[in-house]
Amino acid sequence: MLIIFFYIFYVIEYYYWFFKLKDSYQAYMRISFEREAYANESNLNYLKKRKFWSFRKYL
Repeated sequence: MLIIFFYIFYVIEYYYWFFKLKDSYQAYMRISFEREAYANESNLNYLKKRKFWSFRKYL
């Protein structure tokens, strides 16, 4: 994704979860990019093995 599309998707996904859950922290934790990052924060080789568009499995 280009940077612009990343931020657009990030904000859209955040507001989707925010309006659904009515909680800003839970909305943040449900964003697919954040879920992918937290799930793989201890895997130091993740970026080398990560496939393109792999955040989709966290949607």
